[in-house]
Amino acid sequence: MTTIAAPQGRHRWIARTSAVPSLAALGVVYGDIGTSPLYAFKVAVAAAAMPPAAAAIGVASLIIWSLVLVVSVKYALLILRADNHGEGGVVAMLALLGARDAAPRTRQAALLVLGLVGAALLYGDGAITPAISVLSAVEGLKADAPALAPAVLPLSGVILIGLFAVQSRGTGTIGRVFGPVMLLWFVALAVLGLTHIVARPQVLEALDPLRAVGFVLRASLPVSFAVFGAVFLAVTGGEAMYADMGHFGRMPIRLAWFVVALPALVLNYLGQAALVSADPTALANPFFGLAPGWAHFPLVAFATAATVIASQAIISGVFSLTQQSIQLGFLPRLGLKHTAEHERGQVYLPLANWLLAAGTLVAVLMFRSSDALAGAYGIAVSGLMAISTFLAALVAIRWGYNPVLVIAVNGGFFLLDLVFFAANSLKLLEGGWFPLLIAGMIAVVMLTWRQGSMLVERRRAGERQDEAVFLERLAAKHVARTPGVGAFLTAATQGIPLSLSAHVRHNRALQERVLLVSVVTCETPFVADGERATVTHVAANVERVVLHFGFMEDIDIPSGLRDAPVSLSEAELAQLSYYIGHETVIADRGIPGMARWREALFVSMQRNTASTGNSFGIPSDQLVEIGTEVRI
Repeated sequence: MTTIAAPQGRHRWIARTSAVPSLAALGVVYGDIGTSPLYAFKVAVAAAAMPPAAAAIGVASLIIWSLVLVVSVKYALLILRADNHGEGGVVAMLALLGARDAAPRTRQAALLVLGLVGAALLYGDGAITPAISVLSAVEGLKADAPALAPAVLPLSGVILIGLFAVQSRGTGTIGRVFGPVMLLWFVALAVLGLTHIVARPQVLEALDPLRAVGFVLRASLPVSFAVFGAVFLAVTGGEAMYADMGHFGRMPIRLAWFVVALPALVLNYLGQAALVSADPTALANPFFGLAPGWAHFPLVAFATAATVIASQAIISGVFSLTQQSIQLGFLPRLGLKHTAEHERGQVYLPLANWLLAAGTLVAVLMFRSSDALAGAYGIAVSGLMAISTFLAALVAIRWGYNPVLVIAVNGGFFLLDLVFFAANSLKLLEGGWFPLLIAGMIAVVMLTWRQGSMLVERRRAGERQDEAVFLERLAAKHVARTPGVGAFLTAATQGIPLSLSAHVRHNRALQERVLLVSVVTCETPFVADGERATVTHVAANVERVVLHFGFMEDIDIPSGLRDAPVSLSEAELAQLSYYIGHETVIADRGIPGMARWREALFVSMQRNTASTGNSFGIPSDQLVEIGTEVRI
C-alpha cells in the first residue's frame, strides 16, 4: 500500500519506566553483551601477541573504555534519542529521514540503500550471536570433563532449537522469566570479578584510559588491529539497545544498563585481568577460572542459561526490524502476531523465527567452536554500528541540532566505528564472509521487493480508468445499481481502482453505495484512533476513505471503517463486501524493469506473500478477489 508522512498531531507512544520493564529489558536486551565475558577477554589477550600477564591490564582497559564510549555514551545517551515515537532501529531512522519514498538516483535513494544494507547486517549478526553465545557456555564442560567434548555440538543444537521454539510466547513473557535470571547472572559476574580485584587491587589501573591508549601505541599496527577486532566482541550486543527500544522504552533500557549491566561487566573484566596477571596459564579459560573448582559445573549450567537469554536480544531485534520493514514496504507481508496487549512493539513472526533458527544451526555445524565463530563474529555488527551512527547524525541535523556539534560528536564515533570495522574486516576469510553472505541475500530481497512493488504500482497507475470518465458513466446510468455497500481496496489515494473497473466491466452492476478505501502507512509507529480516517466526497454515493496506520500497527480495515465518519451501521459493516484485486505478476522481457533474475525473485515472493484479506483483518466471507494481470 502507499506510504506518506503522517499528519501533524500523531500521538507519541511513551514506554513505562518502572523497575518491571527494566528487569525485563535486562533479560532481553543485555543478554548478548552480558555473556561476552565468556570469550571476549580471552580472545583479545591471545590476539595481543605478548605474554598474557603483560597484556591483561591493557586489554581490560581497552574493553572497559570501549564499553563506556560505544555502549554508554554513543548508544545509551545519544543514539537512543533518535527514536521514531518510541521505536528504534535502522528502518525507523529511514522513516524519520523520509528515505523510503525516494526515487531512483537521488540522495535519499542512496540513504535508503545504505539503511537497508544496515538492516540486512542485523540479520547476519542474528545468525551468529545465538551460535557463539551458546557454544561458548557449553564448551565450559570440556574444562573439567574432556570426555564430554563430543556432546558440545548436539547439546548446543538442542538448546538453540528450544530457544526458537518458545519465541511464540512473546518477548514480554520471555523477558519476565529471563529478567530475574539475568539479574542473578550480572550479580554473579560482579562477585566473581570482585573477589580477584580484592586479591590484586593494582588491576584498577585499567580504569585509567591512558592505559588503553598506551597499550595501542606500544603495539604494532597488525597487533593493534587484531586486538581491536577481539575487543569489539565485548561491545557486540550494544546495538540491541536501539533495535529493541520499541519493546521496553528508552528509560528502562538506560536504567538497566547503568545500574546493573555496566558495573557488573567492568568488575568481571577487571577480575579476569587480575587472574591472568597473577596466573598466565588461566588464559585457557579465564572466565571459569574466576570461580572455585567446586563451582565450575554449576557455573557452566548458569552460563548456558545466560547465553540462551543472550540470544533473545538479537531475535527480538530481528522481529521488530522485520515488522517495520513489512509495514514500510521493504518486505512482503508475512504472518505476524502481537504477543502482548500492553506493549504494541512485541511481535512474533514464525517465518523470520525459523529462518533465523536455520541460519544459527548452520553456523554451529559449520564452525563447530566458539573460537572459530569469533572469526566470523563482529564484521556485520561493526558495519551496522557505523551505518547507525551516520544515519543518527542525519536525523539530529534534520531535527535542528547544531550541525557543527553533530559532526564533531558523531564524526568521532563514526571514526571509532570505522576502526572497529577495519579491524574486523581482517576476519573476512576466517569466517566473516558468513554473516556478510546472509546480509547480502537479505539486502537483495529487500531492494528487489521495493523496486518490484514500485514497478507494479507504476503499471497499475497506467491501467487505471480515468476518474471523470468512470463517474460520467455511473451518472448516465449505464451501470445497474444494486442494494448494499461495496468497499473497493486500492493502493492509490486517487483514481479508480482496477478492481472496481473490472467488477463493473464483468458484472455491469454496482452497489448503491461505494467506498474507495486506501491504506496509508505513516512514518510514525502508531496513529491515534481519532485521526485514523480521512473521508472525501467523490460523487453521489461514492466516497474515498484513506485509513492511516503506523508502521508498528496491525492494519485492520473493518476496524478503521467502524471509526471513520462514513455513517455505517454495525449491520452494514457486517454485510459489507470488500473487493480487492488479486494480481498475477508476470515478468515480461519486453518491458524495461529489473534484471530477469530479480523479476523472477519478485514474482516468486509476490505469489507466496500472505493473503491480503488476512493481513488487513477482513473476514474471508466478506472478501471478493478480482483477478488482474500485471506485467513488469
